[in-house]
Amino acid sequence: MAETPTHCPYCALQCGMTLHDGGPEPLRVTPRDDVPANGGGLCQKGWTAAEVLTVPDRLTAPLMRRDRDAPLEPCGWDEALDRVTAEVGRLRERHGPDAVAVFGGGGLTNEKAYQLGKFARIALGTSQIDYNGRFCMSSAAAASGRAFGLDRGLPGPVTDLAASGAVLLAGGNPAETMPPFMRHLARMREGGGALVVVDPRRTATARQADLHLQPTPGTDIALANGLLHLALAEGLADEEYIAARTTGFDAVRTVANAYWPDRAERITGVPVPLMREAVRLLARASRAHVLTARGSEQHARGTDTVSSFINLALALGLPGREGSGYGCLTGQGNGQGGREHGQKADQLPGYRRIDDPQARAHVAGVWGVDPGALPGPGRSAYELLSALGTADGPKALLLFGSNPVVSAPSAAAVQERLGALDLLVVADFVPSETARRADVVLPTAQWAEESGTMTNLEGRVLRRRRAVRPPGGVRTDLEILAALAERLRAPGEWSTDPRAVFGELRRASAGGPADYSGITYERIEAEGGVFWPCPSPDHPGTPRPYLDRFPTPDGRARFVPVEHRGAAEDVDADYPVYLTTGRVLAQYQSGAQTRRVRRLAEAAPGPFVELHPDLAGRLGIEDGAGVRVESRRGAATVTARLTGAIRSDTVFIPFHWAGEGRANLLTNPALDPVSRMPEFKVCAVRLRPLPAEGDGAAPGAR
Repeated sequence: MAETPTHCPYCALQCGMTLHDGGPEPLRVTPRDDVPANGGGLCQKGWTAAEVLTVPDRLTAPLMRRDRDAPLEPCGWDEALDRVTAEVGRLRERHGPDAVAVFGGGGLTNEKAYQLGKFARIALGTSQIDYNGRFCMSSAAAASGRAFGLDRGLPGPVTDLAASGAVLLAGGNPAETMPPFMRHLARMREGGGALVVVDPRRTATARQADLHLQPTPGTDIALANGLLHLALAEGLADEEYIAARTTGFDAVRTVANAYWPDRAERITGVPVPLMREAVRLLARASRAHVLTARGSEQHARGTDTVSSFINLALALGLPGREGSGYGCLTGQGNGQGGREHGQKADQLPGYRRIDDPQARAHVAGVWGVDPGALPGPGRSAYELLSALGTADGPKALLLFGSNPVVSAPSAAAVQERLGALDLLVVADFVPSETARRADVVLPTAQWAEESGTMTNLEGRVLRRRRAVRPPGGVRTDLEILAALAERLRAPGEWSTDPRAVFGELRRASAGGPADYSGITYERIEAEGGVFWPCPSPDHPGTPRPYLDRFPTPDGRARFVPVEHRGAAEDVDADYPVYLTTGRVLAQYQSGAQTRRVRRLAEAAPGPFVELHPDLAGRLGIEDGAGVRVESRRGAATVTARLTGAIRSDTVFIPFHWAGEGRANLLTNPALDPVSRMPEFKVCAVRLRPLPAEGDGAAPGAR
């Protein structure tokens, strides 16, 4: 039996697993105990990961419509690729290079993310490229960049958390989103450390916490500023650290002074004694961490929200101290690496800015083109999707590794924009909700059928290894991009070998903030992963990047003053309830993978709305009954789930399902001015019960 050590295809913890190939028998998964992130553990998504490869509706041949009203039908690869290049050529000639857009994903390997960005810039010449990671990590990335001069998920190896004396986790529920992560927090608590969770819901993570702060959605900045006020008032700030390693503190102190305890409680709903206890736990620990996740980041003020928690961490002297610091829990499998090498509208490989002349010259030299031929910054993800098919927007979209019909905010509007395109091309392994609307669908290889590298939430570059060959008729994304580039007569080399592409990525990233130039497949193999930046083959890698200095011009971390402004859309008489969204244990992202795995579908079969019994009683809603949830953007039909674990002014809907139960039919696309992150985590809704039907299930709930 062949055994292949690799990593899970789901979240950014990138748990180690071994795939056992017994020939005619299905692949079998076992956890690896040599990977520190999971240390022999897997969640139920990981245990069932191999089943994704053999789902009944797996695509094994390209599909194409003869015209807009015709159905998708199987066709040959040459026919499909010729159709794409002919349409792309026609649209570029008529409307210019920005008539064609590219949309990527945070689950693509580093090699594919790099090649996709290169393809957009020099094969298509378009500035119109972004990716779904804009909906995930962009606010934390922007805030970390302006505070520390660098964006990297955790401040050290994830195993540092086990030795921490206190961890404050704002807006994260890893007990459901990345369960093996909880082992590190459990070890911390076993050693006497304390876990503080900030969340409007009493989640599975909050139930394991020593202290749960339950704020009104959209008030995290007021909470963090209130915590900072208490730290200053009680003399818990590390004044020596602030003077030696930071700048800008006076302006932040002035802001914090206005968030006296009673005011912070009035805004957030969090009692003052709980805030005071949280600050004391963090300040009195010899090692401590402040972590944020999507609950705090997916807001129209998400960058400022993260900055408010970074300010608290800096005031307590945590960043740049071994075993302490600020970090964020990266979501998608390659959410870290996927944003480092050119998928974002404003970036080039190595986390370089696309408007930096030196960066343009370096990358253009690697690609063998004139720097002036590279386009400038394009639209961010939601702005790009909103512009599709408009008078001055792209007329064609090539989409890899994403399902925006389910995952984008204001999903009905995005679906309408996709329908307005002259050409929609989707590369996917199943007929996802977005693929079903495509003009051409290109079947792609899956995680166990190709090799490459991923960068996990620690900043550790890992090897993903091919265990089996893809089905006949299926190609890798690298093969698809190379075939299209050849037909478009693109300059440069377009290898289909991941190792060769990684070699080019190393050269392109050299000297940039995310420098991979010293990382090789051989080193990753020998060392169990390499932390970037790693600028030379003899460099040890950088597991803890801020110990000596911060990568800012003066070497100091920067405080950034931020004020509470509230949600972009607050509740009112017409829409009196807050909606927040998130994930559940058995499903992942838009559900295109996990909804097709029998055991996962049985564990979480359909969408629901979680609401407090007091709210349900006022509205006449019974547990298990159908509910219509309405916002100013649309309506979703879901099943009621009553629980005392949520605030009585707030409801929760997970976003994994398509159809009438889509949470993102409701969400607000208001954008953060810095990160361009949409406000997924809070909007105003109203609820009404639906008449009972048949077995009592809500229409569209399955």
